[in-house]
Amino acid sequence: MQTPSEQDPNTRGGERVLILSAGVGSGHNSAAAAVRQACSERTDVAEVQVLDVLQASSALYRDVLGKGYFVLVEEMPWLVELGYNISDPPFRHRGPMNPWTQANSLPIVAAIKRLRPTVIVCTHFLPGQLVASLLLRGVVDARTAVVTTDYDFQGLWLSGAFHALFVAREEGKVELTALGLPSDRINATGIPITTRPNDSIAPAANGVPLLLVSAGAAGGDYALAVVRQLMHLRSPFRATVVCGRNDEMRQRMEQLVTPAADRFEVVGFITDMPELLHRADLFIGKPGGLSASECMAAGLPMVLVSPIPGQEVRNGDYLIEQGAAVRCNTTTTIGWKIDEILREPGRLARMQAAATKTGRPDAARDVMTALLDGSSRPLIVSKAAQKTVLDVSERHIVASDLMGPASLVRLIDSAAGSTVALLRADEVAELEKHYGTSSGVLVLRRNIAPVSLRSETRRLLHAILRGDDALPVRVEALTAPTPVLPR
Repeated sequence: MQTPSEQDPNTRGGERVLILSAGVGSGHNSAAAAVRQACSERTDVAEVQVLDVLQASSALYRDVLGKGYFVLVEEMPWLVELGYNISDPPFRHRGPMNPWTQANSLPIVAAIKRLRPTVIVCTHFLPGQLVASLLLRGVVDARTAVVTTDYDFQGLWLSGAFHALFVAREEGKVELTALGLPSDRINATGIPITTRPNDSIAPAANGVPLLLVSAGAAGGDYALAVVRQLMHLRSPFRATVVCGRNDEMRQRMEQLVTPAADRFEVVGFITDMPELLHRADLFIGKPGGLSASECMAAGLPMVLVSPIPGQEVRNGDYLIEQGAAVRCNTTTTIGWKIDEILREPGRLARMQAAATKTGRPDAARDVMTALLDGSSRPLIVSKAAQKTVLDVSERHIVASDLMGPASLVRLIDSAAGSTVALLRADEVAELEKHYGTSSGVLVLRRNIAPVSLRSETRRLLHAILRGDDALPVRVEALTAPTPVLPR
């Protein structure tokens, strides 16, 4: 766990922010660091702490989820893709956490109780699911956010209780609202990245393009194939090859580029990657969510190689769609494809402009602003509503097309105007019997919980009311999305 912010809490507000990440790859922790940086810039935050939930878990649990994932990526990528697709539909798993995960979450729950945060930000779906269960049980009374770290939304990130959900692009928000989630709880901010106040793009020496080859934090072997191809490029270039923490690869890379040492610089793990991204003209590597987001913020187009099936392939699809990337599906064409970019007049400049347009360098700040300025009451999604959302997703229809008892209905806080619950119509009908008024407004009350209410409804009522004895809400059925007319 990192130390609290060094800024004097006496000069700041009273928010105590806990950022929960998971060290499966470096992206989730990088996003957590970006949110931490954004918190340090705010005067209303008194304390910030970051906790990697895997580091707080048992070594076996950490190895299975962390190292095990990358073993599958290397040995059985088809299984990774299968698992991604199976878990993609939102709310496919609606029951309690499995006993193993629950046991390994005990240290995190203890840390939350000890720190008593007023704000919890999750940059991985595992802590997001845990925090949702704590919200529903009344264990925590903090504003909670789930911050996704890939360009395509994946269903595992959607939980039954949260204050705000942050997705990387507008299409993700459109997808979720089409499934019935309220738009006032979903924000398309981009993926949080750390920034430097004096970041600027330095011109390449003598106009020669600088290529940045990234092997990733662990140093993937694909980088060797990339560099072999670069050594045959016809176009003038310089290249920096980042080998990460893989010392063996760095040594092999240095031997490989010896005949062209004047064109190549080989480095290991570096801490000034943002500066290097701003100096480079073209990035060659994997489209991880954080890597891609950092490149876009730096106006750096990408040549994509060896994407992990699932999220990285989808990240690549988005970047190609924006005109900020190309993908190499075979190693033998990498050199040719890069040469085509460098030799075609204006193409690299167009790709750089597309990357700049796609970048969201202020994503971390936008996350904290939206969360702290947003509703203090969480959104609760009932289990029945979760089932409907899953059904809508699997049938490929829009939630507003549903009719009858299984259709979705929103409860809106009459005073704040924020959505506090997503329920099915039959659940709302039960509430209306006991809490309806002549004006059509429901007044949910803590001290009136008839025994005739189903246990699930009583649980929802408790979660919605939080510390209040009564809450006036209005009922809104879903409306069809407004069609976008051509100009």
